[in-house]
Amino acid sequence: MKLNSLLIRLARPAHLLRLGLSRLHHPLTLGVRVLVRDGEGRVLLLRHSYVKGWHLPGGGVDRRESVPAAAARELREETGLVAEGAPRILSLHARLRPWASDHVALVAVERWSGTLRVDGLEIAEAGFFPLDALPAETTPATLRRLAELGRNSPAEHW
Repeated sequence: MKLNSLLIRLARPAHLLRLGLSRLHHPLTLGVRVLVRDGEGRVLLLRHSYVKGWHLPGGGVDRRESVPAAAARELREETGLVAEGAPRILSLHARLRPWASDHVALVAVERWSGTLRVDGLEIAEAGFFPLDALPAETTPATLRRLAELGRNSPAEHW
């Protein structure tokens, strides 16, 4: 149990170091966030061990990886769920900050299989939530993306 606790404490500094080094080599990044719903229309959100708030699953697009492939990989790695069929790109958003230029694609996985599970290290919790009863700590960007569902004109910025 002590090793698990140590790994959790080191997760945030390791994440920040990785981001810092990544910015030196790749000043422009591409990420994905994955919209997954269950049979009751609830949306999948997760909470990381190294950053505050509830988020849609997701992460970075690796070199030589497509956005749909990254979405399927991140969903599997973070939650254990497997995308069935090709994930569908819903929108693309800029996330511009003084030290970085990121773009984030919102991708829908409409069919999936598997059992929801988290590793307890990178991902602390995950669950399906009704849109009208999201966790209080759901991030503003996540709330904006969920509010845009069904609109033809999503916001330009994440």
